[in-house]
Amino acid sequence: MDELKGRIERITYSNEENGYTVARIAVKGRRDLVTVVGALPSPQPGQELQLKGEWTNHPRFGEQFQAKYCTTSAPATAAGIRKFLASGLIKGVGPVMAGRIVDTFGEDTLRILDEEPERLAEVEGIGQKRVEMISRGWREHQEIREVMLFLQDHGVSTTYATKIFKTYGKEAIRIVQDNPYRLATDIWGIGFLTADRIAAKFGFEKDSPPRVRAGVLHVLDELAEEGHVYYPRLDLVKRCQEMLEVGQELVEQGIDELQRERRVAIEPLSDFGGEGEAVSLRQLHRCETGVAEKLAEMLLAPKSIRRVDTDKALEWVQRTYCLQLTSRQADAVRRSLTDKVLVITGGPGTGKSFLLSAILRVMGRLRAVVQLAAPTGRAAKRMTELTGWEAKTIHRLLEFDPGQGGFKKDAAHPLSCDLLVVDETSMVDTRLMYHLLQALKLDATLVLVGDENQLPSVGPGNVLKDIIGSGTVPVVELTEIFRQARESSIVVGAHLVNQGQLPGLTPRKDKLDDFFFVQEDDPQNAVERIKHLVLERIPKRFRLDPISEVQVLAPMNKGAAGVANLNLELQQALNPEGREVSRGGKVFRSGDKVMQLRNNYHKEVFNGDIGRVVSLDSETQEVKIRFEDKDAVYEQSELDELVPAYCVSIHKSQGSDFPAVVLPLLTQHYVMLQRNLIYTAITRGKQLVVLVGSSKALSIAVKNRGSHRRLTLLDERLKAEIAGRGAAARH
Repeated sequence: MDELKGRIERITYSNEENGYTVARIAVKGRRDLVTVVGALPSPQPGQELQLKGEWTNHPRFGEQFQAKYCTTSAPATAAGIRKFLASGLIKGVGPVMAGRIVDTFGEDTLRILDEEPERLAEVEGIGQKRVEMISRGWREHQEIREVMLFLQDHGVSTTYATKIFKTYGKEAIRIVQDNPYRLATDIWGIGFLTADRIAAKFGFEKDSPPRVRAGVLHVLDELAEEGHVYYPRLDLVKRCQEMLEVGQELVEQGIDELQRERRVAIEPLSDFGGEGEAVSLRQLHRCETGVAEKLAEMLLAPKSIRRVDTDKALEWVQRTYCLQLTSRQADAVRRSLTDKVLVITGGPGTGKSFLLSAILRVMGRLRAVVQLAAPTGRAAKRMTELTGWEAKTIHRLLEFDPGQGGFKKDAAHPLSCDLLVVDETSMVDTRLMYHLLQALKLDATLVLVGDENQLPSVGPGNVLKDIIGSGTVPVVELTEIFRQARESSIVVGAHLVNQGQLPGLTPRKDKLDDFFFVQEDDPQNAVERIKHLVLERIPKRFRLDPISEVQVLAPMNKGAAGVANLNLELQQALNPEGREVSRGGKVFRSGDKVMQLRNNYHKEVFNGDIGRVVSLDSETQEVKIRFEDKDAVYEQSELDELVPAYCVSIHKSQGSDFPAVVLPLLTQHYVMLQRNLIYTAITRGKQLVVLVGSSKALSIAVKNRGSHRRLTLLDERLKAEIAGRGAAARH
């Protein structure tokens, strides 16, 4: 093989998944920089590389050195050290500070950092606090580097190595050697497939029991992400066999061992009228059974709100506040006073918020202690605006404690309320509903408000639909559209879609309409139309800000008119310049609209929250994001929790509403075209909805009620719990 030595001048491209890098390096004796491609361990500008590989000639990019083997060393020259430190390697050191440090210490800089970091105080602009920050950052870098040197032959990227070190500290190497599959369960962002690649390099065989068990848990996690709470054992075994490429017996043994370890639950489906066995992640099984048990207990427990004459209460609230309730709304007010658990469901414009205000006024008259909650910050804010009563996110209501990793409000420390009202309940998954119910006293009243025709929760389960389907809880369905709401083409169109009919595609001429359809069959042309609408047409005609008030929603991630490409196009059009930072192929600029991808309890930021980048600090390597009611600071290694949000998936938009929504709808979205998806998207728009695409795609979506059924047992468990407790009471 050819050998090459040089110093990294700049990184052109780096893939964090596999370490593949395109770098430009300075080589002694060569006037021009050399392009090096290959897997480079933790590449940083200024590093010295010793490479083995071969020279190739790329038809487009010309001469390149294909690196097969690579070792790195710290830079030896002042110029190399300056570049090395300026790369953002150490928190507290950016390009300007790197220059000052190297100007002060020259080629002795790295020794100073190693042996005499206190001397950094000699550099202009560095106080004691900054000395400590840089010193700590350098020590962490050295320790991470040890981990990197150990893992570089095992396909671990810089970002993953940083996360591994943050999670395990100095134990990182031992833990990864003993059981690399722990990475998949312990560290967000490192999935089973990455852990499996690492394990293979450490000599773990395909049929090793730790691999099989980790694979089963991975498949169950994937199924939970698809919304399933359980999966039939035979189907689970087949799916695991396909992924792991091992025999059926090994998978069966792995499942049984996981049951003994109490990591999965297995129960006969014959208990629920089916065949075979149901396998669930232990935590999900506990949550689903816990939801059924607590609801059954609450339904049979006495009510803390004092009994009143419901007709008199109804007459009082209508007379005092000049309200005119429909018969179904009146029934809901009565039931809120007599029943322990009540579901109120209905589409847009059917008066759910109007009804809720009436219930809250009656409860206020009775001096009942009331709490209002919703799954997202946006939904809670809207609930507050519509009712005049303070609403909180469920996480805030339950007082999540980042230090303990759990909720302060639970069965031992319950919520202080006589009535809890939860809005947007279709978004609440099995886990969150479990924690919410655990924190409720048995004598409290629970009112669940939501639209069962919306998409189900992002997390596992179909809680609202299952509770309604069980027939164990009183349900009031509002179907009448209020006169004022009938004026909105958005509301009328959404109800038509829900009924399996095409919404009106021709705008009304008698007024400025709020629902439009733009016919465009070609995906690339649709993208251009969307950009024109977002940048020019909508801001000009409706006086809306294109970034903060216009939201593009797409049915799927892939394709020209998918989430990923539309984000690239819209970011370039709306925010093309400014200070930026890149991570994992994504570029974030100051002013960008971004979305959080996971629940981060330490930052109190949750999956689906949308914010704006307010600052990028090259010295501290931190990015500050302003969300609805808080600022959150992200280190570079945490940026994979964020994605640009000029366009988001319809699933991720649940619980939010936006002044204007633009929705691409094309036949290339075929696999995702179903009625509840389009219905959910349309109902996200408050003032304006524009569909861009083909009428054929819209027709396919409206006619398709969706074949994907989430595998849950909540409705069956509820029926069994109620029947069992009723029988016990009779005896």
